[in-house]
Amino acid sequence: MATILVLDDVLDAVNLIKRILERKGHRVVGFTEEEDAIDFAGKNSVDLAILDIKLKKMSGVEVLEEIKKQSPAIQVIMLTGYPTIETARQCLRLGAGEYCVKPIDKDELEEKVAGLLTPGTV
Repeated sequence: MATILVLDDVLDAVNLIKRILERKGHRVVGFTEEEDAIDFAGKNSVDLAILDIKLKKMSGVEVLEEIKKQSPAIQVIMLTGYPTIETARQCLRLGAGEYCVKPIDKDELEEKVAGLLTPGTV
């Protein structure tokens, strides 16, 4: 299956997403530090990144930009507990394929991940 990078400043959120997606057979690598996630994405083949927008040092939008510079083909889902139309538009403009609102809905997450990882559905 796919290699998925998860970045959220809350470890419980990372672990929740990891559990959900590992049950679907994916390899999930979780991070709570922006630099570690960017470094991993630059050195490894990652199919999908799931990025929280509100982080500690950088915004998820800035992480999205950095990851897309290194791996333009990577699929991205942005997460936020504070949705705004402007943030959603900015993320999509920068190359995110999907946008999810917290709290995370298991079925919605699985559906969006499957949609982005299946060729021809993006």
